[in-house]
Order: sequence, then structure tokens, then C-alpha cells
Amino acid sequence: MEGGKLIIFSAPSGSGKTTIVRHLLKQPELNLAFSVSATSREPRGAEKDGQHYYFMTTDEFKKHIKDEDFLEWEEVYRDCFYGTLKSEVERLWSEGKNVIFDIDVVGGLRIKKKFPKETLAVFVKPPSVDELKIRLKKRSTESEDKINMRVAKASVEMATAPQFDTIIKNYDLDTALKEAHQLVADYVGVNIVDEKNKKYNR
Repeated sequence: MEGGKLIIFSAPSGSGKTTIVRHLLKQPELNLAFSVSATSREPRGAEKDGQHYYFMTTDEFKKHIKDEDFLEWEEVYRDCFYGTLKSEVERLWSEGKNVIFDIDVVGGLRIKKKFPKETLAVFVKPPSVDELKIRLKKRSTESEDKINMRVAKASVEMATAPQFDTIIKNYDLDTALKEAHQLVADYVGVNIVDEKNKKYNR
């Protein structure tokens, strides 16, 4: 496998990494394409197969593991798998794109380890674990038990931050968006025109 750059954004759930990634995908000069992850969990809300995730059964996911179809994968919770298909990255690279990921910290570090020279790994740090819990509750997409599981996992994930290339502190969203845009632009080798007057939309 060879192609463009790989840009990874990882963080605990509720840190704002998805908002940052969506913003970066709207910047045409970065030439980014989103790597859609595979998962064995059920779709939430208006999520669509092939757009938000490649949804598959646990048995289907395990078969892909056996066939070594994943660049990385993890059993995040019992029988709840997430992973990056090799075919997805190859497809985007064949289109001449730089690939951006919104993935779990373990998956992000595994890709960084496999492609150290091609990868920029960014950890998005929330103000606190308490703030994470508030953000997750506002989503209203999961039960209290699931939220508590995510919060417990977040404490472990926060400890991995120093293993990433850089950390963006998402205490203020506009500031985080600007920092992420400049960071990725520098990495892929493009200039941002009129940075001071550029407006960042949430």
C-alpha cells in the first residue's frame, strides 16, 4: 500500500474530533477524503451504511479479521468491533487523496506504527472527563450505562495522548478548528490564504 498522506484524529468520545474532521473535509485545498470505518454495532439515528460506517454483523466482522482485510481493528466493547478496511484506504489513495481518519486512540496509534512516515497522528483533548460526560449526555443517543462505559474508557484514553504527534486542546471550538486547519495544511504542504480573516463555521 502506498499513496498520499494519512491524517489521524483520535480522542475519547465527546471530545469534538468528529466536528473538527468534518470542518477539515470542507477545506478543498487540503485534498482530504474521509476513511469510513467498519463496525459491528447497530446504526444510530440517521447514520447510513457506507457514509458514516460500513455496518456489518459480528460474524461478518470476524471473517474480515480472519481474512486479514483490516489495516487495524479493535474490540472496543464486548462484541462491538471497529476497524479500518485496507480496501477503503487503497480506494481513496487511488483517487489521489490525503486520507483523514476519525478513529479510536488504539486504532490511530496502530496506523501510525504501520505508516510512521506518511502519518500525522493528532489527539484531541477535552477540557475534562466531567465535560465529556456532559457532552455525551447532550447527544441523547445512548443509555446511561453506555455513557458511563465511555467515560470510564476516556480516562484510559487520555493517558495515551503523549504517544501522538501533537495534541489539540478543544477547550474553545473556534480555536481548535483554526489550529487543526493550520496543522493539516502544514503537513500536506499547502498555504492557507488570508488566515486572519478566514471565518470558521461550527
